[in-house]
Amino acid sequence: MGMSPVVASSGISAADTVWVLLGAALVMLMTPGLAFFYGGLVRRKNILSILMQCFMMLCVISLQWVFCGYSLSFGPDLSSVIGSLEWSMLKNVGMGPSEYAPTVPHTAFVIFQMMFAVITPALIIGAFAERMRFSAFVVFSLLWTTLVYDPVTHWVWGKGGFLGALGGMGAVDFAGGIVVHINAGMAALAAVIVLGKRKGFPDAISPPHNLPVAVLGAGLLWFGWFGFNAGSALAANHVAVNAFMNTHIAGATAGLVWSILDWLKFGKPTTLGMITGAVAGLAAVTPGAGYVDLSGAVWIGLFSGIICWLAVTALKAKYQYDDSLDAFGVHGVGGIWGTLAVGIWGTKAVNLAGVDGLIYGNPLQLWLQTKAVVITMLYSFIVSLVLFKVVDFVLGLRVNEHEEAIGLDLTQHREAGYTLLD
Repeated sequence: MGMSPVVASSGISAADTVWVLLGAALVMLMTPGLAFFYGGLVRRKNILSILMQCFMMLCVISLQWVFCGYSLSFGPDLSSVIGSLEWSMLKNVGMGPSEYAPTVPHTAFVIFQMMFAVITPALIIGAFAERMRFSAFVVFSLLWTTLVYDPVTHWVWGKGGFLGALGGMGAVDFAGGIVVHINAGMAALAAVIVLGKRKGFPDAISPPHNLPVAVLGAGLLWFGWFGFNAGSALAANHVAVNAFMNTHIAGATAGLVWSILDWLKFGKPTTLGMITGAVAGLAAVTPGAGYVDLSGAVWIGLFSGIICWLAVTALKAKYQYDDSLDAFGVHGVGGIWGTLAVGIWGTKAVNLAGVDGLIYGNPLQLWLQTKAVVITMLYSFIVSLVLFKVVDFVLGLRVNEHEEAIGLDLTQHREAGYTLLD
């Protein structure tokens, strides 16, 4: 006798549960993928520091999430800006359905969202790579997740949050354009301002030490992004299929566009440009993956390739800020564009739970998306700036010049990524 796919008494779907757990596993893989992506782009003396920082987020933020993070983000509404601690240590969170995902066990939803909480502070690493003390990084990341990521998650996705669709003003974010990418991108900009430039920037900074490793990381990110976006349907249904296709096509479009722009400007298409463009497109389609149709995904990918390329080349060159691995230029700018794009190309024809955007007769949605973008940008930037300043005052954020010259692998971890054998 086979097991029924649906348990009628609880409404739990076995198919949906498997899909959400698989999505969580895919999103978890994105953090090691990010470690390789970022690790290949730094100098060889700093690759282990990047890997260590990313894996530390897997450990520290996972524990923070079950201790208080999930409850602050999704718990019963304490106010429209934060959840209560009623679900801390997952108290009162069981295997029955929840209002957030009615066809999967509540704990499955917790696990899925945990992986988002893990990768978001890890994205910020790209801004301060090669110059931040490890102890300061851990303390900052824990504070930032609790005071920035958790509240913004509640605003957008929590029931009663003031920005979102569950009792708020009606801005939408399918899989994390606001919550993940704008949030991390603005913190990255704050990091750049507080920490300053690497010694010798830009002339004495060597190019990526291992592009094949970075390509491997980009591939793992792209693979994991299917869980990130299609998994956010929280069910094995047509919305997940649509999000999966949109994710892939936007990433492919932006990667192609970035390569063409490099070709036109520098005379050669570059591997670094291709993978950076693809990640920019994947970031940009995240807020609208389940709300736009295929043509919308193509436009989002096309413009993200152009806008993020301009941010990483022209904007960075003009203002000479040292966003080491372009966390702001790719994730921040990509997230901003993608969130606004939902207000343009969103259509209920692909998802009745979604929105109609500007070209489908609803200009108000673009205004709501714009308000959400501006509010999140200001909050994340200001609080992140303050947190960096506080951690700098208490612990000291930056390694000294001698440590920076030797590299963080040896000075922070007493290890070397590469050793020569006799």
